[in-house]
Amino acid sequence: MADNATLARTLYEAWNKRDFDMIVASTPAEGQIVIVGSGDTFSGPEGAMQYNRSWADAFPDGVITVDHLHEAGDCVVAEITGRGTHTGTLVTSMGSIPPTGRSLTLQLCDVIEFRDGKPVSQRTYFDTGSLMAQLGLTETQAAATRQ
Repeated sequence: MADNATLARTLYEAWNKRDFDMIVASTPAEGQIVIVGSGDTFSGPEGAMQYNRSWADAFPDGVITVDHLHEAGDCVVAEITGRGTHTGTLVTSMGSIPPTGRSLTLQLCDVIEFRDGKPVSQRTYFDTGSLMAQLGLTETQAAATRQ
């Protein structure tokens, strides 16, 4: 069996290839993805599909670069950079953000816990203020998307 850092890297490579079936097949029923800042939680294979598709739909040309992987036992910390052009609707718990046509470079940190070679927990950290600023959304515009 591959080490957990290799498994994590494989998941990011699958996203870049839009191989969501591989990601879903790797996600156990008890798996969870949590966006820490908002508390949004995506559960099981269906949640993994929803989470990954939401980013790919909003940024169809999006690419993830793995900057650093740090493994300690069953836990992997991944520092990644996501780049893409916002040409699709970004669906969030705060409302949908229509395409802005703007480019985005977003640094993220994922903390992924593995059990038996499967990701059972992923906590994702990123600066939503940076995301909104790069998309050109002011506080007023962001509030309008929630209506």
